[in-house]
Amino acid sequence: MHMQDTMQGFAVKRDSDAAHGGFARMVAEAMLAAFDQHYLRFRALSAQARFHYEQSDWASARADSNARIDSYDLAVETTTRELGDRFGTLTTDTFWRDIKRAYIGLLADHRQPECAETFYNSVACRLLARRYYRNDYIFFRPAVATEYLDESAPVYRCDYPRRGTLRNTIQAILEALPLDLPLQDVERDTTYVLRAVDEQFGPDCVLQDNFQLHTLSSLFYRNRAAYLVGRAINGDHVVPFVVPILKDRTGKLFVDSVLFDHKSIGRLFSLARAYFMVDMEVPAAYAAFLRSLLPTKSASEIYTMLGLQKQGKTLFYRELQHHLAHSTDSFVLAPGARGMVMSVFTLPSFPYVFKVIRDWFDPPKTGDRSHVRAKYRMVKHHDRVGRMADSLEYSNVGLPRQRFDPSVLAELERVAPSMVEYDGDTVVIRHVYIERRMTPLDVYLRQANTVERREALSEFGDTLKDLAAANIFPGDLLLKNFGVTRYGKVASYDYDETCYLTDVNFRALPTPSSYEEETAGEPWFSVGPHDVFPEEFLTFLFPDAETRALFLESHPDLVKPSYWVDAQERVHSGTERSVYPYPRELRFHKRYLNRAT
Repeated sequence: MHMQDTMQGFAVKRDSDAAHGGFARMVAEAMLAAFDQHYLRFRALSAQARFHYEQSDWASARADSNARIDSYDLAVETTTRELGDRFGTLTTDTFWRDIKRAYIGLLADHRQPECAETFYNSVACRLLARRYYRNDYIFFRPAVATEYLDESAPVYRCDYPRRGTLRNTIQAILEALPLDLPLQDVERDTTYVLRAVDEQFGPDCVLQDNFQLHTLSSLFYRNRAAYLVGRAINGDHVVPFVVPILKDRTGKLFVDSVLFDHKSIGRLFSLARAYFMVDMEVPAAYAAFLRSLLPTKSASEIYTMLGLQKQGKTLFYRELQHHLAHSTDSFVLAPGARGMVMSVFTLPSFPYVFKVIRDWFDPPKTGDRSHVRAKYRMVKHHDRVGRMADSLEYSNVGLPRQRFDPSVLAELERVAPSMVEYDGDTVVIRHVYIERRMTPLDVYLRQANTVERREALSEFGDTLKDLAAANIFPGDLLLKNFGVTRYGKVASYDYDETCYLTDVNFRALPTPSSYEEETAGEPWFSVGPHDVFPEEFLTFLFPDAETRALFLESHPDLVKPSYWVDAQERVHSGTERSVYPYPRELRFHKRYLNRAT
């Protein structure tokens, strides 16, 4: 009798386990189906970039880019709600171990397993308490390998030219561009490319037996350009190259340049620019190809530039945790002037800063946290033209308490207490932006020699002009709100006063009509909330005469209201100047137009 009861108990448990496993698989299947639907939309928006480019429909291209940025959070919110409607409460760990196991089983032949894992994490973290943020319940570590994943067709084209057939191969690659538009002059462009190759490597460069050219199948679209991305393999050397393809006014294509050096290609793939639109069935294959071209770029940066910013966030968080486990230095307050809106700290051995919005702002700053977050969203959706840092936005980030210098915790508790909580030995930051660390421009100028200062100030003026061409005015132009990047570029990283250029009223300073007006300590004329007086830039930005003179050497026009009014008119008319993500001197028409072909 006892044995019979025992066997019945086993049978009940077996049936219960089977039901439990079946339920877990149903939840896993629903989550993966939701991801697949999301990725189909992601690919559709990315693929549409080709047709917008061919039709010169730049407004639709921008709209699709923004829709793609928003599509992930929308898919996660919809999935979370639908899981609740279908399966009831899923807020405990009761089923999540089995759900994760079932989900892994569904990814065996998946084309985007790493992105599907991230989607699972996003949904699970909406439903689980932070104490369950462990590999038992979520993908704290990846479970499915992505090496050697490939698309149904090869990810890249491979050609094996010899020196005598190199011209024919280059011309064939250009003629095979996946665009339904004619080339202006394919023979001329082929000649220009060959000239650039000879200038880069010398006409006597020996092509080894294994010499080959690889070009990615999908073009990379951004703004009004398409980019052919590839690499040359010659012996043991891998040489990256990127070919910008532009359109003339008649709709014909022409090759604008060829980029070979890591610096120019790195700037092209900078996170201070808009994300590329690329149609990828297997994003891991594209990411692996790009990492062979950009060895100094992390995997998180590569995925983010491909428009998969959530996957970039997942990889970055893993990089951060790995770094914390293999370092011993402390989080400290970031160098430079203390912010009136943000509290900023950094880990010296890790090239990023962590920015927490304060609970209250020092005068004359106004607004609140929602205002600042809206500005960051605006920048995320706008063309950053290489002049505005991109940010990774996180919630409920846990960091080891013993790694914080006491001064950091003291400042956070003083200016942003609502954003900090302690969970045992962990400091939980409820909301934080993480950005690539730059040297604050004011700090850089104090340490620089005259030549470096002149170059940095010229860069600062170029930054203001590039942003104006993109219909952006930084608002607060103080030098502490700009930084010098690792590539020597100047970029903005303070967005609480950023606005559209066309929303600003640029005015000339009125001429005083009396001695009292001329010597008044306060403005004797009315000033509206959107009024800006460019003639005051020199006084407020460059108090010392030497710095002021160096700035005026290259940008005297920026202190004139007429420059800014003209820039607004160009934006309104659609004739704003183009901001090229590579040096103008590399453009073929600058290099070869007046030379015989």
